[in-house]
Amino acid sequence: MLARKNEKFGMIKTLMDAHTMGIHAGAALLRECGYKVIISTKQIEDAVEKIYSENYQKLLLEWIEKNTISHLGFSYRLDPDNAVEFLGRLVVVLKKAGLYETQSAMVKSIFFAGLTSACDRIDEEYNGRIRTLRGGESVEETLSIMGIPEENIPPVIIEGCKYDKELIKFGDELIKKGEYLNIRPLKQNMYPEFGTFKDTLVRRLDYNFEGGFQPLIRAHSGPFSVELTRQQCLKEYNTWCHQLANTGYLDVLSIGTSQLSQSNFGEDWSRKMNGGGVPVNSEKEYYDIWEASNPMLVRTYSATKNVMQMAKVYERSINNAWHALSLWWFNELDGRGPNTLFDNLKEHINTISYIATVGKPVETNVPHHFAFRGCDDITYIVSAYLAAKVVKKCGVRTFVLQNMLNTPRSTWGIQDLAKSRALLELVQELQDSNFRVIFQTRAGLDYFKPSLDKAKVQLAAVTALMDDIEPNNNHSPEIIHVVSYSEALFLATPNILNDSIKITRAALAKYRKMRKLGMTPDVMTDEIKTRTIELSYAARKVIKAMEDNIPGLYTPEGLYIAFTAGFLPVPELWSDSDEFLHAKCWETKVMNGGVVLIDHGLLMTVDARINRAVSYIPDAQYILKHKYGRN
Repeated sequence: MLARKNEKFGMIKTLMDAHTMGIHAGAALLRECGYKVIISTKQIEDAVEKIYSENYQKLLLEWIEKNTISHLGFSYRLDPDNAVEFLGRLVVVLKKAGLYETQSAMVKSIFFAGLTSACDRIDEEYNGRIRTLRGGESVEETLSIMGIPEENIPPVIIEGCKYDKELIKFGDELIKKGEYLNIRPLKQNMYPEFGTFKDTLVRRLDYNFEGGFQPLIRAHSGPFSVELTRQQCLKEYNTWCHQLANTGYLDVLSIGTSQLSQSNFGEDWSRKMNGGGVPVNSEKEYYDIWEASNPMLVRTYSATKNVMQMAKVYERSINNAWHALSLWWFNELDGRGPNTLFDNLKEHINTISYIATVGKPVETNVPHHFAFRGCDDITYIVSAYLAAKVVKKCGVRTFVLQNMLNTPRSTWGIQDLAKSRALLELVQELQDSNFRVIFQTRAGLDYFKPSLDKAKVQLAAVTALMDDIEPNNNHSPEIIHVVSYSEALFLATPNILNDSIKITRAALAKYRKMRKLGMTPDVMTDEIKTRTIELSYAARKVIKAMEDNIPGLYTPEGLYIAFTAGFLPVPELWSDSDEFLHAKCWETKVMNGGVVLIDHGLLMTVDARINRAVSYIPDAQYILKHKYGRN
């Protein structure tokens, strides 16, 4: 049923399900179309989870009636069996109360967002009466599923999606023709250190510039099965590494280690859950992976405790191609590690200083983690710049700038271009004879559709997007982090990884040929240029305000105050701690395909956000002094 303009939408989930990005992205789209959206409180989330109880049923029904909700969205991205059961109970409760599927029902439609298997079962059981969102839908597809008539979609959305449609068309043609199937591994330029323990990312890149530059390809890999022992899992992964090395498509292997490898390395795991990923628990096991992967470069993610000690382990065992640290993340703040935020910042900066002594590059997994917590585009850029400058101040000579596109998924391609260009502009200004910036692009974490054929098309399309960031620079991007087209369904096997690389290389080559012939979209429009200038100006102003108002900004103390005072807004931060109240007390929305800060529904000026954050600095300083004993 199509939604009328005066009808309200309600968005609900269970308390146990921490996935909120989809709900907030969907709500933002609906609001752009002029609809009012009510998002469930924690009290209502608890009621949905306990819907078998009459008291909680009453609470949920009162919420629906009080808010006069006409269209109800339910999101559940955990166990499919539970998803079907929760939805079934919800439907029964609504029907029993006369609120759904009656002649005068208040709730006119229900739509569901979840895993593919859950959606399949719901489609079959309800015969399409309850529409499903599986992930990876375009903006227009999402709005259609939620029942928004085309005439209620603002022209700016339709126009803004034109570029994305053109890229999808490009990808569709490439996949249909099967052009990628004939891609062969590139001939690698040999040099004395190639494939040895003295090989480095910089050497690999510099020799790659000879004879026609091609981006280095990085991919994340890591099988795990509960049916196998830890040793059997490691043996299987070593087999994968041999296979990837022998086929020769992959340049940089990124080890997808278990959470326990990052948090409990060298400890007894007998009573701990692996949680997925390669269960590495000794230096010897890391070295075996490096040996099996030769001549690929090998890297892995930072630990979540004993960070410096683990960085040394990575150096000794896998000759880590580059180190990835996250500064503000992977600690108590997001539940991924035991460190407090301040202690994490201290430990990470000390570790970066150590990495400088061994001459290895550093990547900071920072801006996309802010994006996962609902930040605006300016914060995305500012956080990346701060991280890059910290790395430079620690003496590191090479910085890997990772740029995750399609985050959130509702972002338009033209806005991704503007944000990426502003980001590059600021970070590249840090370059000098002692500091090099290497640009690495990747698709968004939830970009791909749970359909292998459609995801292949998306992979080709996002490769074209990457190339459009610097369309006149054939050396950009220098690294492509290939996310496999099976991402939304299952872990990629070596064959799927290789196929994903073939698609990426074929798309890049084809798109560049088409650009020379004038057959690609114009990505140097006044609209994109204006947005780039606006983002760059605002980001510079925020950075200057921090540098002017926070003593020692690029120290653990300064970075802590910057976050805690709210200079880096994260409205969807999961932490309930009062310590980060000022970091959370913001509101963002998707506007014209980009993410902006708003205040009472209106676009927030850069001066207003700065003034608010500056006013919170004393509170942040107070917490720093009294909780951590630092001035």
